[in-house]
Amino acid sequence: MPRKPRPPANDILAIDFGTSNSTVGCPTPSGPVLLEVEGEHVTIPSAIFFNVEDECLQFGRDAIEAYTHHYEGRLLRALKSVLGSALIDEATPVGGNWIAFKDIIGLFIRHLKATAEGKLGRGVDAVVLGRPVRFVDNDDRRDRTAQDQLEAIARQCGFKQVDFQYEPIAAALDYESGVAAEELALIADLGGGTSDISIVRVSPARHLQADRKADVLANAGVHIGGTDYDKKLSLHQVMPHLGYKTCQRQHPTRELPSSVYFDLATWHRIALLNGNSAATFLRDMHHMAAQPELVHRLLRVVREQTGHQLAGDVEKVKIALSDRALARLELPYVDDDLAIELSRSAFETATADETQQIADCMRECLQQAGVGPAAITTLFLTGGTSAIPAVRAACRATVPQARVVEGDRFGSVGLGLTIHAGVRAGG
Repeated sequence: MPRKPRPPANDILAIDFGTSNSTVGCPTPSGPVLLEVEGEHVTIPSAIFFNVEDECLQFGRDAIEAYTHHYEGRLLRALKSVLGSALIDEATPVGGNWIAFKDIIGLFIRHLKATAEGKLGRGVDAVVLGRPVRFVDNDDRRDRTAQDQLEAIARQCGFKQVDFQYEPIAAALDYESGVAAEELALIADLGGGTSDISIVRVSPARHLQADRKADVLANAGVHIGGTDYDKKLSLHQVMPHLGYKTCQRQHPTRELPSSVYFDLATWHRIALLNGNSAATFLRDMHHMAAQPELVHRLLRVVREQTGHQLAGDVEKVKIALSDRALARLELPYVDDDLAIELSRSAFETATADETQQIADCMRECLQQAGVGPAAITTLFLTGGTSAIPAVRAACRATVPQARVVEGDRFGSVGLGLTIHAGVRAGG
């Protein structure tokens, strides 16, 4: 049977659709290039804003800015987290209409495609998409379903040829482009939604070979990423100021229902709080609260739809805590004089389980590969979560003899996918 012809290298795209940020790359005769997808930026926040006031869609930084300037509408972020979950087939209200989450993801992917085609000056119908090692932990069927869902969305956006590559393998290809000799590398791609680990034999001699299966010794992944750290920081140090873990007025030994706080602290579930049923539930909570003034703050956030703004501010403080022991969070849109001092040590305590699971995933990958920690030459760190000091320390402790190399936290996977796209296309 003859081989299926591949498109020329410059007629294939590589899309890293990330939980927090996305990129689009294109192979060129001079090497892989990440395209400018928002102004002069080669990264775009994975965000979409349904601007009801101006009757338009906005994406990325533009979407976040419109939302923070209080244009009427709906902001959605961390859309990738919906893949493989029950939410993918559900719909959310937007300006009097209901839109399925899978269609919202489609709008974002379609925007990436159209932006790239505008830069290239032509249509492109082939794509390599990155995927985590695990969309869904411990469930192979749902994990496969998540990839199938993303492929179906890509095809509905106009891509006729859709290929996938593991994101840590893509990061390995980016790292390999600069090595001078063969190494055994542990690639840790610690992103917004997942932590993906691969052990790969990298070599300048085999860099652009199409078949690299023998060089990939093991893959492992866990569905833990930056948004989980955001959630824990919010729940442990911010949500108590909105009534989380406080008691009921008539039943002092019972805490208020916690589900609404979990939704408000979880990027892709914030949108679920916009609706009549949530409003009724919150009014009942306010009535039963022993400290109604705290729940009043919660009501204000939901009523004024500042949940994403709150989550964004928590994320900023998380980033700040990578550089200092304490950080101040001012929340005048929650309560006029509300300011909270957040602690790195408390954050590390709250997220110790997540950090341990990432380290355990690394050890699992070593075991699958049949190698000990001392065999690893290089620890290659990429993804935004790799900036968290406790996570970095746990990774280094797992392979203490390895040389630590840092990739472009938001571009390594995209560049590697673009290298892979060029090889697949024969460019």
